[in-house]
Amino acid sequence: MAPEKSYNFFVSTIVPARNEEGNIEEFCRQYGEMMKTAQFESELVFVDDGSTDGTLEKIKAAASRYSFVKFASHQRNRGLTEALQSGFSVARGDVYVFYPADLQYRPDDIPKLVEPIAGGADLSTGWKQGRYEKWFVSGIYNWISRKIFNLKVHDLNAVKAFKKEVVQHIFMRNDWHRYLVVLAADEGFRIEEVRVTLYKRHWGTSKFSVWRIPIGVLDMLAVKFQLTFLRKPLLFFGLVGSAFIFLGFLVGLWAVYLKYWLGETQLPLLYLVILLVGLGFGLFLMGFMAEGQTAIKEEVGDLRRKLRKLTEK
Repeated sequence: MAPEKSYNFFVSTIVPARNEEGNIEEFCRQYGEMMKTAQFESELVFVDDGSTDGTLEKIKAAASRYSFVKFASHQRNRGLTEALQSGFSVARGDVYVFYPADLQYRPDDIPKLVEPIAGGADLSTGWKQGRYEKWFVSGIYNWISRKIFNLKVHDLNAVKAFKKEVVQHIFMRNDWHRYLVVLAADEGFRIEEVRVTLYKRHWGTSKFSVWRIPIGVLDMLAVKFQLTFLRKPLLFFGLVGSAFIFLGFLVGLWAVYLKYWLGETQLPLLYLVILLVGLGFGLFLMGFMAEGQTAIKEEVGDLRRKLRKLTEK
């Protein structure tokens, strides 16, 4: 006899999968076991992200066998962020759960991840428990992220559960799924953290590459720049531009001193003054242009919110 469902929302678990054919059936089996005791109705949405093995065939077979399985697929590998977006378009839940297909996180932890949402949180993020291969890189990355974004959560890259409205209010560029917690916190959503156990990979090999380290760092800086300086671009570009102009003024004074007090003419100093002042005014111009783009972005965002409210009615 199925337990009474006490949560009044539907959960969609989005699982991007690329070359994970050996994990699909076991994931579905474990998910079905989890559903027997969960306090919510749910579905499992696989997104095949351009797999070159039999992953898509395994997913289709699972969809025909398990009534709770749905899927979407990409012709080529488009990355986790777009895979999640495809999953959102197929899912019908009020709450989304992001889980990898490698079974390093077990489906029986999903209810624990969803519980804070039932308690009023907007997003619940996992905190990996257990030692794993990338612990050193991950530890440094998360420490820097906490300092830069002033967040108290320990892990930005673990599993997550979040209300549908969270992703409706934020825009994620390619690879910015890593910063879902950051973007949600910036919008004022309530964030909570849950300890989740990390297991050894069930089947297959890790998709981690050393190139993800510099990409992750650059993305981190891009997100920080967007959330701070791009809110008031003229302030940023104006300050830097003023510094160049002031430096050019000082160099100009030094050139005047050399010419009229010491009788030395230094043409390179004159060129340097022109360069510094030109850069300063150029940065001011960039700031004015960025202010215009920011205003347009804010107007579009406001229009999207108004349209969303109309469609909800």
